[in-house]
Amino acid sequence: MKVAILMGSDSDFPVVERCIGILKKFDVEVVARVLSAHRTPHLAVEFAMNAEADGVEVIIGAAGKAAHLPGVIAGVTTLPVIGIPIKSSTLDGLDSLLSIVQMPSGIPVATVAVDGAENAGLLAVQILSVKYPELREKMRAYKSEMAEAVLKKDAAIQSRY
Repeated sequence: MKVAILMGSDSDFPVVERCIGILKKFDVEVVARVLSAHRTPHLAVEFAMNAEADGVEVIIGAAGKAAHLPGVIAGVTTLPVIGIPIKSSTLDGLDSLLSIVQMPSGIPVATVAVDGAENAGLLAVQILSVKYPELREKMRAYKSEMAEAVLKKDAAIQSRY
């Protein structure tokens, strides 16, 4: 089980790091790289074209502003691609979101919320769980833990009144 995370800039790393944390929690191997669709396009494309042969099963692309990286990657691989729009200073990430989500027919990129790194990691786990049932069991446990945390908070609020 291996997921590649590509980011257009090292400034995206604080967001991407949360995705890595989720994947590590589920014992998924992670390869993280800084490869730009604009500054290192040949290297980004080369990485994506060789990813499957290198054992990668899902690619996550994080990018801000024009945010072409996930789409470029999706254009050259048949692996599932998940895009993380990174909040930019100009349009609060709306530019990134629209750049990633508005893909042409035939080139899908699953897209999470602006800075939604945790959900990108969880979506990658769910995609992998189709092949690896143990991930599905871990996902059930994770969701159960989330529900328990909410119920504890609910009980705490109810006890106040």
